[in-house]
Amino acid sequence: MHTWLHIGLGSFHRAHQAYYLNEYRAQVAQDWRLIGGNIRADAERTVEGINAQNGRYTLMTVAPNGTAQYHTITSIEHCIPFSADAAGLIAEGAKAETAIVSFTVTEAGYYLRPDLHLDLNAPAVADDLAGKSLTIYGAIAAILAARKANNAPKVTLLCCDNVRENGTKFHAGLCDYLKAKGQDDLIAYLEANCTCPNTMVDRITPRPAETLSADIKKATGIDDCVPVMSEEFIQWVVEDKFAAERPALEKVGVEFVSSVMPYEDAKLRILNASHSALAFAGTLAGKNFVYECAQDPAIAQIAYDYVTNNVIPCLKAKSPNGKHPLDLENYRDVVLERFKNSFIKDTLQRITQDSLSKVNTFILPTLQDSWQLGRKADETLKVCAYYYKFLQLWHAGKVPFEYQDSTFDPNKWHELLSQDNAPELYAQCSDIYGTLSHDQSFVAALTDAIKKLG
Repeated sequence: MHTWLHIGLGSFHRAHQAYYLNEYRAQVAQDWRLIGGNIRADAERTVEGINAQNGRYTLMTVAPNGTAQYHTITSIEHCIPFSADAAGLIAEGAKAETAIVSFTVTEAGYYLRPDLHLDLNAPAVADDLAGKSLTIYGAIAAILAARKANNAPKVTLLCCDNVRENGTKFHAGLCDYLKAKGQDDLIAYLEANCTCPNTMVDRITPRPAETLSADIKKATGIDDCVPVMSEEFIQWVVEDKFAAERPALEKVGVEFVSSVMPYEDAKLRILNASHSALAFAGTLAGKNFVYECAQDPAIAQIAYDYVTNNVIPCLKAKSPNGKHPLDLENYRDVVLERFKNSFIKDTLQRITQDSLSKVNTFILPTLQDSWQLGRKADETLKVCAYYYKFLQLWHAGKVPFEYQDSTFDPNKWHELLSQDNAPELYAQCSDIYGTLSHDQSFVAALTDAIKKLG
């Protein structure tokens, strides 16, 4: 039996990777199992619930027409309770039968600077460098050290977050971390014994509503204290670069390719960035859910224009002979239609979470390409201007929910947003806009876009 250890046992993992392995176990073979755990203490209710139900939980998927399906997921054998030293995760990761270690820690959980090097001064990273294991780098470094000591076989480190070139960037961040720790021996071990494939993941998965357990009980008669729900659509594209054994997930719909780049670039710029665009504008308009924004013609037009006039031209310009492997116009239409699903009550609070990193990850590349190619980026600048307006609303204490952003310094932003030249200071924020923040033409263009919104 092969073990697949997953770190970051949230709703998305349970609706996506765990679902795919569940399908594999049902249709192909039962030679793989999932073991899950967390490097944060805020999901112990899920851990305890899954363990109490012997690894079993219900996934409810909903189609755009409201048709619901109920999947019993049994691919997670058990969950490891949280501990500050990550001892359980390290012990499981060190076992010879563990062939894959995957993780979903959100975009902000990688602590990468605009130059793509690890931010060694981030408090969580600094704590790990001092001996803790509460970031993905600290946890994986400890696992690799234990595997090295145990002379364990090779292992694949599989990033499943919405980060462009996620495997490559995680590998670079991990090397920065190990170098800062003075663990050059583990860098050599990493290069000889591990791979970090790039991946693209897609399935809209809102936080479970408080009524989900009762709704599932009413529909199926099943008592489930930790169900999860998602849209019906699902996709997973993975670079076929595994260091050790892997389940034959291609038999249940996973796409293994030589390069994930075109797929992930399109997905992050079209789906994820549009999600953020709708959320910023929707919050300002008093909306609460994504579907309300997508069904509002004026708000939906913001996302449509951004993709049509800026993203698609940039993606085609970067593709060989101007031809992208995806039908980008069709992909745009499918994505925007998915957002209209009123049965997926995805909150704007969830979508706006970690927006500082999301704008940098999902939206900045289109700005960079536009400046490099000499193309107009009016619609993308407009999306960035809406984020500024969202921040001003937060600054005034008028966002109707708690804005959660793990890389966001509230004191710094309150001070910045209080200045008379706040729009210009925002445009000059390198944490969001990287080297463009030093380009006067960009700063002027974004400042003007903010003024146009009024």
